[in-house]
Amino acid sequence: MPRRGDQQQNFPSVPEQLTRAARIGVRRVRAADRTGTLRDIAFDPSEFRCARLAGELADEWVDYAEASGISRDSVSHGRRAIQNFCTKTDLLLGRNAHRASLAREHPDIAAVVAEWERTLPTGFRAGSPTPAAYAGTVRALIARRAQHDQRPVTAALCRLVDGAKGVPSGSSQELDEFTRADKRALIRAAWAWAHQLDSRLTNGWTSAGRGRDPAKYGWLDISNLLWGLATQQVSPVDICTHLPPVQRWPSELRACIDQGDRPIYPRLAKIILVRWLVGQLYPRHLDLHAYRVLLVAATGYTPEEVTALTDTDVEFLPKGVRLSLTKQRAQRVRHRTFGTEPSRDNDVEAVDFADRPHREVGAIIKHLTHVTAQARLRAPDAAGRSFVAASVTQAYELRIAPWAANKERSGFVDWLAAARVAVDGAPDIRRLRKSTKVEKAIAFGGRIADAANDHHEEVFRGHYAQGSTLRMMSGQVITTAQDHWFNMALEGPTVLTRSTEVLDAPEQAAALGLTRQQAEDIRRGALDMGLTQCSDPHNSPYGRSGELCPVAPLRCLECRNAWVLPSDLPQLLLFADHLDRLRLRLSPQHFAQLWGQSHVNLQAVLAERTDEEKALARKHIEAGQVGLHLPLAANVEFDR
Repeated sequence: MPRRGDQQQNFPSVPEQLTRAARIGVRRVRAADRTGTLRDIAFDPSEFRCARLAGELADEWVDYAEASGISRDSVSHGRRAIQNFCTKTDLLLGRNAHRASLAREHPDIAAVVAEWERTLPTGFRAGSPTPAAYAGTVRALIARRAQHDQRPVTAALCRLVDGAKGVPSGSSQELDEFTRADKRALIRAAWAWAHQLDSRLTNGWTSAGRGRDPAKYGWLDISNLLWGLATQQVSPVDICTHLPPVQRWPSELRACIDQGDRPIYPRLAKIILVRWLVGQLYPRHLDLHAYRVLLVAATGYTPEEVTALTDTDVEFLPKGVRLSLTKQRAQRVRHRTFGTEPSRDNDVEAVDFADRPHREVGAIIKHLTHVTAQARLRAPDAAGRSFVAASVTQAYELRIAPWAANKERSGFVDWLAAARVAVDGAPDIRRLRKSTKVEKAIAFGGRIADAANDHHEEVFRGHYAQGSTLRMMSGQVITTAQDHWFNMALEGPTVLTRSTEVLDAPEQAAALGLTRQQAEDIRRGALDMGLTQCSDPHNSPYGRSGELCPVAPLRCLECRNAWVLPSDLPQLLLFADHLDRLRLRLSPQHFAQLWGQSHVNLQAVLAERTDEEKALARKHIEAGQVGLHLPLAANVEFDR
């Protein structure tokens, strides 16, 4: 019998492509959120039956996030796309899901991707852009893996990702701007909130100045608790540890957590009190929505730009403030100077705006700097940001960090509810930016180049030119243009049926828009165009300015420069005969298109002349004293 170790058996070799996998288990990506804080985003392939396939996609997701340094929102979007695809894969493959891999022919992942893309839009609202974004993300990860020699991908998958994407792009729902009434209500509520916050913090720090060490002088005194938090001698954990049960609190302390009709649970009383105490010393995340509203309304720039302001981005000037605004998506930095209105006392800038809501950028920045001063002292990692807020976690940890606009229970919707402001439509801060862009477009008379001074004109047309106000402006422009051309069509020649005495009086001629020289030339026939007289042959509406009219005399009866004198009646009768012959040769539609307006105007002019005048004009024509000279093109008509 062989001894132990005499018979040795080697373990089977592991395929080379599996040994190169540097990651196992949960994949994690560290990405910065909008406040610049690094946060972990995890993805666990073992949650799916197609764990091998999920791991392959997750590895590409991690590599791409680390190499490109994309934002936390983009990283989260990639994770959701992989989760959606893997969930569908588990459903389609069933028991064979554990064998799914980008490198295996069976099961066919290309067919799975095609079926997933076919049914993907059914899980979202009609026209949503999310399905196309998910499909594009998964295709990009597969294509990225296929570019590596050591990461095999089947030929069918390569052909699929190289082809056209089978999911329609969709379109996002455009946000309409706030009405003027809603915008006024927002600004008024924001200033009221800002003044209340200033008063609250002032009272809180005053009360903290009267406090003493709670370990010696009692934990049930509000001033002592505020003193401990302000001097950093006491932490929220110490307060919760030393406070007795809520039933033993004095009425003054219980009033701090009073929530009206809502009941107070004893296990939540301490955390509510600690958050109230912190709110007396530092601005909360809910408070800073007011300043974002004011800055967006005052500057007209995006919420992301104004909330990312730092100490180095703000420079106060004698008559205003200069801001350096950074747009991350466009990777552009703009320097803008905002002036101030002089106060009634002829001061440079009025700082106290308690009387009425102003929108002066310098005053708003000073208010914001004042209320966040203490918070910024305790937030060294905030990188000098102007928007800094305090919060207390469920673990009783005091956290002072850059402001988070979408923090739980502290979003814009929550601020609107707390400020008791009701707006029509979606409660989205971006609508306020759109209102400002619309106002700018109105102020500049609709000139897109001036209204789109902080982005491309194509962006303005696609995202900001859809507002109700701009639609009304567009309707007014269209109506004005239609009225202009309608009046041009109706505005024909000026007809003098009896005499030319009106041309002899300079005042009457000037009232008709004629200079003294033009009136004299028309009266003596110096501006005869063959059919009518012309006040300015070198400024025809049918030709270029400075050139002789190219359509006389065929279009004189449709021209506002034409003057019909009593002596022009024989030529008008000859032109009427010419049009009658054309009516016999042309179809009614063709004649109306080419000569309809001239024929109507001519009949209106002839209707004002008497039969005796027409008979006398016919005698002059028969005697050969008058003739009508038309260009050769007048006798040839080309049908369409």
